[in-house]
Amino acid sequence: MTISAVLLDVDGVLLDSAVAHRRVWNAWSLARGLDPEKVWQLTFGRRPEDTVRDAAVHLDPVVERQVLDELLARERDSVLPVEGAADLLKALSDSPWAIVTSGDRAFVESRFAAAGLPLPAVRVYGSDVEDAKPAPDCFALAASRLGVAASACLVVEDAPAGICAAVAAGCTVIGLTTTHREEELRQAHMCAASLAEVQNLLTTLGLLATP
Repeated sequence: MTISAVLLDVDGVLLDSAVAHRRVWNAWSLARGLDPEKVWQLTFGRRPEDTVRDAAVHLDPVVERQVLDELLARERDSVLPVEGAADLLKALSDSPWAIVTSGDRAFVESRFAAAGLPLPAVRVYGSDVEDAKPAPDCFALAASRLGVAASACLVVEDAPAGICAAVAAGCTVIGLTTTHREEELRQAHMCAASLAEVQNLLTTLGLLATP
């Protein structure tokens, strides 16, 4: 296995946003007369508008995305880095890496700034592709922007939809068990329970210098 770049999901991997997103989706679901639990299961790793299309075909996904963005903006102070995120990104500073997220550009970048996390030169958001996760387009685009083959990229993902997208793009995938159990991430090539464990794996693969 030859790996030359790392592609990182954001929510559930670098930012701990599950509680904030759960409150947003619960409020939205109840206001629309939908079952919050059923809607919640549709959200992981996906753009909000894609979730709306599946959860409520009678609603305009563009309009609802604006509503959801406004609700999420109120939760911004409750979104914090995942433990080990700062250390991992510091260790990656001399390596090719990118973020690949279904999230909103402005929100993600504001949260990185607030947390003091560095942003990579290559950033792919849900709005950058026509077909978002679980389609492979976002990972293919990130690899192209980094100038490497998708098969030379290692992806860190916490959600089945993201793992499906990365595998379809031809990447090697570490499933991070922050939001799902390991058995739910069975499409991943390997799993890790923490970013510290991810960092150790990257060091073993020769992507990071040994401390």
